[in-house]
Amino acid sequence: MRRSLLSSLRAHLGRLVAACLAIVLGVGFGSLAMIVHSSASHGIDETIGAQYKGIDTVVYPQSASISPADIAAVRRLPQASSVVTLSTAYMDVAFPDLVRPVGTQIDALYDTSVIAGPSTSSGQLPTATNEIALPSRLAAKHKVGIGDQLRISSYDGKSWTLKVVGLVNDTNSVGPASAVATAAAVKVFAPETFVRAIGVAAKSGVSQTQLADAARGVISDGLQVYTGQEFVQHEVENFTHGIDVLGGVFGMFALIALFVACLVIGNTFTIVIAQRTREMALLRCVGASRRQVFTSVLAEASVVGVAASAIGVVFGVALSALALTLSREFDWGIPRVPLHLDVASVFVPLLLGTVATLIAAVVPARRATKVAPLAALRPEAAPAAASRAGVLRLLAGFLLLAGGGVLLVAGAAMHQVIIGAAGGGISFLGILAVGSLLVPALIRLIGTLPARGGGVPARIALANAVRNPKRTAATTSALLIGVTLISLTCVGIASVQKTFDVTMSQQYPVDLVVTAYSEKMPAGAEQQLREIKGITQVVPVSRVNVKAGGQEMPATGIDEAKAGSVIHNPSLAGELKPGTALVDYRTMEALKLTEGSQLTLTSGQHKVSLTARMSVGHFDPITITSADLAKLAPNAATTGYWLASDPKANGPDVIDAVQQSIPTVKDLGVEGGLAERSTYTKIFDVLLVVGIGLLGVSVLIALVGVGNTLSLSVLERTRENALLRAMGLSRRQLRRMLAVESLLMALVAAGLGIVLGLVYGWTGTSALMGGQTVTGGVEYAVPGTLLVAIAAIAAVAGLLASVLPARRAAKVAPAGALATE
Repeated sequence: MRRSLLSSLRAHLGRLVAACLAIVLGVGFGSLAMIVHSSASHGIDETIGAQYKGIDTVVYPQSASISPADIAAVRRLPQASSVVTLSTAYMDVAFPDLVRPVGTQIDALYDTSVIAGPSTSSGQLPTATNEIALPSRLAAKHKVGIGDQLRISSYDGKSWTLKVVGLVNDTNSVGPASAVATAAAVKVFAPETFVRAIGVAAKSGVSQTQLADAARGVISDGLQVYTGQEFVQHEVENFTHGIDVLGGVFGMFALIALFVACLVIGNTFTIVIAQRTREMALLRCVGASRRQVFTSVLAEASVVGVAASAIGVVFGVALSALALTLSREFDWGIPRVPLHLDVASVFVPLLLGTVATLIAAVVPARRATKVAPLAALRPEAAPAAASRAGVLRLLAGFLLLAGGGVLLVAGAAMHQVIIGAAGGGISFLGILAVGSLLVPALIRLIGTLPARGGGVPARIALANAVRNPKRTAATTSALLIGVTLISLTCVGIASVQKTFDVTMSQQYPVDLVVTAYSEKMPAGAEQQLREIKGITQVVPVSRVNVKAGGQEMPATGIDEAKAGSVIHNPSLAGELKPGTALVDYRTMEALKLTEGSQLTLTSGQHKVSLTARMSVGHFDPITITSADLAKLAPNAATTGYWLASDPKANGPDVIDAVQQSIPTVKDLGVEGGLAERSTYTKIFDVLLVVGIGLLGVSVLIALVGVGNTLSLSVLERTRENALLRAMGLSRRQLRRMLAVESLLMALVAAGLGIVLGLVYGWTGTSALMGGQTVTGGVEYAVPGTLLVAIAAIAAVAGLLASVLPARRAAKVAPAGALATE
C-alpha cells in the first residue's frame, strides 16, 4: 500500500493543490495570530522587567496612600540594601509651540546604583533643581532641544523656569514616558508629591519572599506588598489585558479559518475519491481490504496535512515578521516588539492543521470503503435525489434551526450574550444541515433570469449547479460562513456604534463647550473657532450668576433657533424655548424641583419665572433661551461657545486645536463628549477593519474551495463537455457556462450570508447592548454600502474562481475528451 500511496499522491497532486492551499492559509493565519500574540506578550514582559530591574520588593498603594512614616519604616529594614521612592508630580508645562500649558508627568530621580532607573538618549540627567530631562518623543513633538528653557507651573499658580539638559530614552517605554527632575526639584514643585510605589532591593542572601514578608510587618494597612517578580507580572497583566483579549479574538478567527478549510478539504477529498472509485475498486479486486483502503486514504490525507501545515507555519512566521516590522514604523505607544517564536506558536498550528485534514478526510475515506469492488467497476449511477440518511439530515437540520432560533430570540429578549451565541451557532448548524435542500432551491430561484436571457450556456450552468445538491451545498457552505461572519461583524459593529452614538448624544448632548471663566470672549473668537478643521457649528452662549431658591448658581443662555445645530439630543433641544428652563438632575434635587414646577431666577433687580424641565446628560446646571437671559442681564457678554464637530474628524486633534485657540483668553475651559466619542469611534473603526481583514481570510479559503470544486467538476464532466463542444458549443460559451455556474453559487452564498448576518448582527446587538443604555433601547443599523460591497466582492470572486477551470475545460479537444474514461 505504500507504493500505492506514493503513486496516488503523484498522480492526483494537481487535484489536491486547492486543499493544500486551504490548509496553508488556515494554518498560516493561525500561526500569525499566535506568533504576534506571543511576540507582543514576550516583548512587554522583557520591557517591563527591564524597567524594574534590581527591585526585589515593591510596596504599592492599594486602598491607602504611602506616607513618610511608611517610607522611613521600609528604609530601616535590615534585609534591604537599597530603598528608592517612586514619586511623581503632575505639572503644567508651557511648550513653545503651544498657546497654553499642557499637563505633564514629572518623575523624581533616585539612586540608580542598585535599582534601574531612566537613561538618556542624548544629554544628561538633571543634577540641579532648575534642570529637567524630557522624553525624546515628547521633545520631538514640541520641537524642544537640549539647552532650551521651559516654564512649568503648579495648580496653585506657582511657576518655575527649567533648563532642558537631556532627553530620556523612551524607545522601549510602555505607554507615555515621564519627564524627570531631581527629587529636591520635584519636592519644590509639589510638596505633597504623589508616591506611586516604594522599590526595595534585598541584601545578599535575602530572598524576595523574605524581604516582602519583612516589609509587610512594618507598613500601614491599605498598602500592598509584591515581590519583584509578582510586581512585574502585575504590571504585565495590567498592560497586556488588551493584548490577551486581542489574542483571543485572533484565535477565534483562526479557528474559523481552519473550520472553513476543513469544509474545503472534506469536499475536495470527497470529489477526488469519488473520481477514483474505479481505482479503489481495482485495489479491492487485487486483494486490498477495506481497512487498507481506509488507511491509505487517511495516510494520503496525513501526508498532505503535514506538508501543507508546515508550509503554512513558514508562511505565518514570514507574515508575523513583516507585520512586526511594519508596526515599528507607527507610534502606537507600545515598545518595539521583536519576533518571538515559542513551541506552542509553531507546533500547535502544525498539529491543528494536520488533525483538521485527517478529520476532514474521515468521512470520504469511510465512504470509499463501502463500495463493493464489482459495483465500483461498473459505471457510477447518478446520485439519488433522496435517501434515508438525507431525510434524517434534513429533519435534524430543521430541528436545529428551530431550536437555535428560539435561543436566538431568547438571548436578544433577555440580553444574554451566551444564550444568543448558542442560538446563533445551533441555528447556523441547522442552515448547513438543510443546505442540500435550501441552496439548490435558491440557485433555481436566482438562476431563472440568466437562464432565460443567457441562452444555452446559462441553462446548462443552472442545471449543473443543482445536479448534485450535496456537493453544491458543501461548496457554498464554506463561502456562506465567511460572508455571514463578515456581514454579522459589519452589522453588529454598525448597530453597536449607532446605539453608542445615541447614548452619547443623551449623555453628552454637546460635542465641545468652550468657556472663558474669568473674562468675556474677544470679538474674533467665534471666527477663530470656525476656522478649526473639524468644527462644523459654533453657537455663542452667555453665562451669568443668578439666585434660585436662595442659592447662587450659573445660568447659561443660548439662541433657541441655533441650539438644535449643536445639541445632538433632538428632544432636549426641542424643549428649549422661551419660558422654559432646562435644569440638570443635581440642581433639580438641590432646589427640590419636580418636572413642570416653577423656577424663579433673580439677577440684581431683574427677575424671571420659568417652567423647569429636567435635562439629560452632562448639561449646564440651568440652561435658558437668550431672550430669557436678556431679561435677567440685558447686557450679558458672550462667555463661551457650544461647538459641533464633524463625526469623521480626528477628535483628539480637534480638541488640541480648540484648547490652543483664542490666545488672548488666559483661562480657557474645554469640555464635552467629543473626546470619549472619538475614542470609541476609533475603536469601532479598528475593530471593523481588523474583523473584515481577519474574516476575509476565511472567504479567500472558501473561494479556493469554489474554484477547486469547479476544477474537479470539469474533470468529472470531461465527456459531457466534449459532447457539448461536438454539438456546437464554442469555447467561449463553455467558459461562460462555468462562469455562470460559479456566479450562481457565489450569489446564493452572498445573499444568504448577508441575510443571516443581519439577523445575527441585530440579535447579537440586542443581547450585548440591551439594558446597558440609558433608555434600555438598542439602535439597529444596516450598513448598506458595506453589504453591497460584500455581495459585489463575492460575485466578482466567484467569477474569478471559474477562470482557471474554464480555461482548462476549453483547452480539451472534443474528440480526445470523448475517448477518455
